[in-house]
Amino acid sequence: MNVKSVAIQAGKRLAIAYAIAWGFAAVFYFLEYASRSAPAVMLPELSKAFAVTTLGVSTILGYYYYTYSTTSLVAGVLLDRFGARYVAPAGMALLAMGCVLFAIPDASMGSIGRLLQGAGSAFAFTGAVYLASRGFSAKRLATAIGFTQCFGMLGGTMGQIAVGPLIHGLVSTAQFWMGMGVVVLLVAVGLLLMTPREDHAAKAGEKRSLLGPYKVVLSNPQSYICGIVAGLLFAPTTIGDMVWGVRLFQEDRLFSYHDAVFAISMVPFGWVFGCPLFGWLADALHRRKLALLIGVSAMLACALQLTFLPGALPSWITLLVFGISSGAAMIPYTIIKEVNPDHVKGSATGAINFITFSVTALLGPVFSKHIGKTMGAPAINPEFHFFESGLFWVAVIALALLVSFTLRETGKRPEQGG
Repeated sequence: MNVKSVAIQAGKRLAIAYAIAWGFAAVFYFLEYASRSAPAVMLPELSKAFAVTTLGVSTILGYYYYTYSTTSLVAGVLLDRFGARYVAPAGMALLAMGCVLFAIPDASMGSIGRLLQGAGSAFAFTGAVYLASRGFSAKRLATAIGFTQCFGMLGGTMGQIAVGPLIHGLVSTAQFWMGMGVVVLLVAVGLLLMTPREDHAAKAGEKRSLLGPYKVVLSNPQSYICGIVAGLLFAPTTIGDMVWGVRLFQEDRLFSYHDAVFAISMVPFGWVFGCPLFGWLADALHRRKLALLIGVSAMLACALQLTFLPGALPSWITLLVFGISSGAAMIPYTIIKEVNPDHVKGSATGAINFITFSVTALLGPVFSKHIGKTMGAPAINPEFHFFESGLFWVAVIALALLVSFTLRETGKRPEQGG
């Protein structure tokens, strides 16, 4: 066997190793989303364990987005500088530690645990994309990233539809979070063992330009618009669904716990199909902005129907369509890469994550203060309270639609090539 053949075989083996490591990172993303969405099905239990009101629980849960958004900026830089072998498992270790601390029946420990969960989770998607870019050819990379996103969304679904019955039959909430921490740590060990070593010896020039990519991305107004649109579209799912959804349908629509969990779980289940669907639509139409507007308009239509005519359709159907439509929230992640130079695409992902979940971190307390704290109060009319909640999200999605019009179209027409 000649030198060239040996080099080709070595390259193939390395790519396979990266692909296997990507599989572990995709499981990381699944577990990250499961841990993010699971609290929605256990608000009363967490309220009792932490000895705080439901509003206090929502505040603790919201800490996740503060560290997730800020650490997103760090994750991309660390991966580019040191590789994924130690960086991604370190993120998983933070998530595991956060899950274990969240199991302790103390509000301060729960707060620290949620902060660590957010910090560790910031390495999940960026780590998976980093490994996918090294394990798959260019023509298969988009498919790998699409599957990564589906893993995450599936984790969000299982974090609600599977965890709900689990904590009301087999395990306590503390046992669930301890078990989640152990599972995350085991996957972290697998990721560490399977990820190839990389030589990331930094040159002086590279050190000097460490933050240079963020300067480029954050000096582009379109980057902020992408983040704001994505943030406004993620907020109804991350706050309305993953924090308040189950209790809202129990208190205001008088659903049973089982029915509320099933209905709310349709939103992340819809993402599983919506993310690749709208990615395909944006490519097929050669119009990122048009595909985004279609998705946002469908989300708005679902929110309007659920707010003004809640009995017109079974809620789970509306929420499923809403979840599918919210897959359009991923399109700004493509646009921000296309409105910035090639050499800053990794940092562009970190920047949009930061802006997106900063919006979530800002809107969460607003919804909790004006809507969440009165949920289930004896003096509150449930129907009107549900209407107020729906109106809040209608306004958020409508604002996202308006801001979307200011985005620059980056899709290429067929006659332009590509």
